[in-house]
Amino acid sequence: MTDDVNTRSWQMTLPTAITVWAIIVAATAVAGVWLGYSGRQFAIALTVAAGLFAFEFWLAAPRVLSRTRTFLGPLAPVVPLAAVIIYSLGVTGSGRWLIAGAGYAVIPPLLLASAAGKAPGVWQDYAAAIFIWIAIWLEPPYRMLYRVFPYPPPLQHTLSILLALSTAVAGYILVRRLEGVGYAIEWKQGFGTAFLFSFFIFAAIAIPLGLKIHFIAFGPSLLRIRSLPIVAVGIFFFTAWPEEFFFRGILQNCLTRNLNNKWLGLIAASVIFGFSHILHAPAPNWKYVLLATIAGLFYGRAYMKTGSIFPGVLVHGLVDVTWHVLFR
Repeated sequence: MTDDVNTRSWQMTLPTAITVWAIIVAATAVAGVWLGYSGRQFAIALTVAAGLFAFEFWLAAPRVLSRTRTFLGPLAPVVPLAAVIIYSLGVTGSGRWLIAGAGYAVIPPLLLASAAGKAPGVWQDYAAAIFIWIAIWLEPPYRMLYRVFPYPPPLQHTLSILLALSTAVAGYILVRRLEGVGYAIEWKQGFGTAFLFSFFIFAAIAIPLGLKIHFIAFGPSLLRIRSLPIVAVGIFFFTAWPEEFFFRGILQNCLTRNLNNKWLGLIAASVIFGFSHILHAPAPNWKYVLLATIAGLFYGRAYMKTGSIFPGVLVHGLVDVTWHVLFR
């Protein structure tokens, strides 16, 4: 799955992870209070979001992941399950959506447990992926996790993504121990080349094509520039990271093994990634499908060349940030 790279690398440590996590959580709390949210329900929702974010983000520190596998391992699904229970009992009081959320948090890891020790690409890998993705892919009012986390509205999408990602991390990383995911936040020789190539070649293709088919229009905005720090955090942590983990670390990884060809795996995963954008308004959005498929080829190439999702996350995030700042 990887090219030859120097084994020396920078790796995220637990203190670094905690610092980044604390800054983002504190900023979210301040933003929530500024928007007028307060009280017990908001505190519980924020605490649940912070807990899920810590679970999926701290594990991207390789030493933390190694130790967590030792002492938590098969019990990992208790983390997303506990988050659903605490939120449901403390915020909504809905038994119906408590059961739905609990099932969502537990069923994929249980399914993946039956594939533990097997090579990537067995049917359980795909079944669990579909189960996890469908609940956040469908548009409201059919997006089930929006019903599980209805409050506060600004955290609704973030909580949904965090539960989906934490469930996938518990299932694939800790229970299944899927090989070749590349979940660590680290930097090795060759990562910079993969990042720069993927971003600039994709930009050279996508910008003229996007303008030609009227999918984008050049229109930088001072207002969007002012909101960039908040938007960039949201893009990198709650869009680029979960999507690269899902489409590259899981899907491309498994398809490459099944097809026995890294380029076919890349193409297949990229096409699926493209079609995952078809419901964006105006649906069916074929222009988005086309450009997302091309984007997937470059995000996936970064993963294929490095064996890590991190360079692809940076490319993905920078593409979305550039779009936010410069184009409509």
